[in-house]
Amino acid sequence: MKPGTLGINSKLVHGTYHPDETGAVNVPIYQSSTFVFRDAAHGAALFAGEEEGWIYTRLGNPTIRALEDGVADLENGAGGVATSSGLGAVSTLYMALLEQGAHVVSTASVYGPSRGLLEKHFARFGTEATFVDTSSLDALRAAMRPDTRLVYVESPSNPAMQVTDIAGAAGIAHEHGGLLAVDNTFASPYLQKPLDLGADVALHSVTKFINGHADVVGGILVARDEAIVARLRRVMIDMGCNMDPHQAYLVLRGLKTLGVRVERAQANAARIARWLEAHPKVAAVRYIGLPSHPQHEVAKRQMSGFGAMIAFELEGGFEAGRTLMDHVKLATLAVSLGGVETLIEHPASMTHAGMSREAREAAGFTDGLVRYAVGIEDAEDLIADLEQALAAISDAVSEEEMAATTP
Repeated sequence: MKPGTLGINSKLVHGTYHPDETGAVNVPIYQSSTFVFRDAAHGAALFAGEEEGWIYTRLGNPTIRALEDGVADLENGAGGVATSSGLGAVSTLYMALLEQGAHVVSTASVYGPSRGLLEKHFARFGTEATFVDTSSLDALRAAMRPDTRLVYVESPSNPAMQVTDIAGAAGIAHEHGGLLAVDNTFASPYLQKPLDLGADVALHSVTKFINGHADVVGGILVARDEAIVARLRRVMIDMGCNMDPHQAYLVLRGLKTLGVRVERAQANAARIARWLEAHPKVAAVRYIGLPSHPQHEVAKRQMSGFGAMIAFELEGGFEAGRTLMDHVKLATLAVSLGGVETLIEHPASMTHAGMSREAREAAGFTDGLVRYAVGIEDAEDLIADLEQALAAISDAVSEEEMAATTP
């Protein structure tokens, strides 16, 4: 059957299969730093780009290429470039598409290190960045300048769970002569395809949903145009942030179950979000599958599901959030997301601690926000865990009140 006729789950299982002479069902791990040339002419032809083949793993590797081709196929892109980490993918993107004097417009509620790269490092070399709520196309349009070369959005965003109209953002970027890149990590290609909506580049921390087992760090970039793929690959090679073949093998293994994992986790998330929304100790719930989410209708248009990420604000702010995290027993207090296990974390003191309070509030989240990455456990057990942890908040508050009133 032709790959274009397959459904996404069939692609996930079979789309990365590269038959070799051994007949291995799985892509072999080509754990080799270098590759043998048939003769001097063959080596020269490979270096000149006149012949396809392998030279050195930093330049390319069969195991890594299988992953790059598989994810590019899922994203309907011209090609993929795998990197040693998600932030390696972000760094490669910035280095490939920006130059001195270039201007970037980015989601304010973007992953902290993605923002920090622009503010602390690229700024030293003459790149300027403006951070806005890109869920408002008016705010995005107002931030554009003649020297804007890149619009960089996360949708849904981390951790505020804001949704950007990707087609609308692509139109604005292209009208101003810029490119649109979308961090698609929270949705994965199973739920959202930014390139189909007009984006020029989609990127992922494959550490998260694509791998799904909390045992690999990696990233990948997929571009709609072959020329952009070539630019990204050249920078990745020059910066030396290539993925390792064993990393690629593990991600290939995780990729096969992406669909069943996402379906299970998002079903859990929808149920938990509704339960949280009705709980008296929860001030607000940000889950894009809830009709109360401000961009719920946008998400319905551009996504095939609402994902497994929830952010919620507790009555009682920071102290209530800290008490909750210290009392969960099934959810794991750890950063990251997208694995089979449910993780809980506090962005203001963990993933986004590098941002000032003012910047966090401008980005749409407060010090009391809790990020809850739902896994594939039984929803009843996760709800029971949250219920007992929420009960601990009132106990902690009562103890504090008693201490305050005791002479």
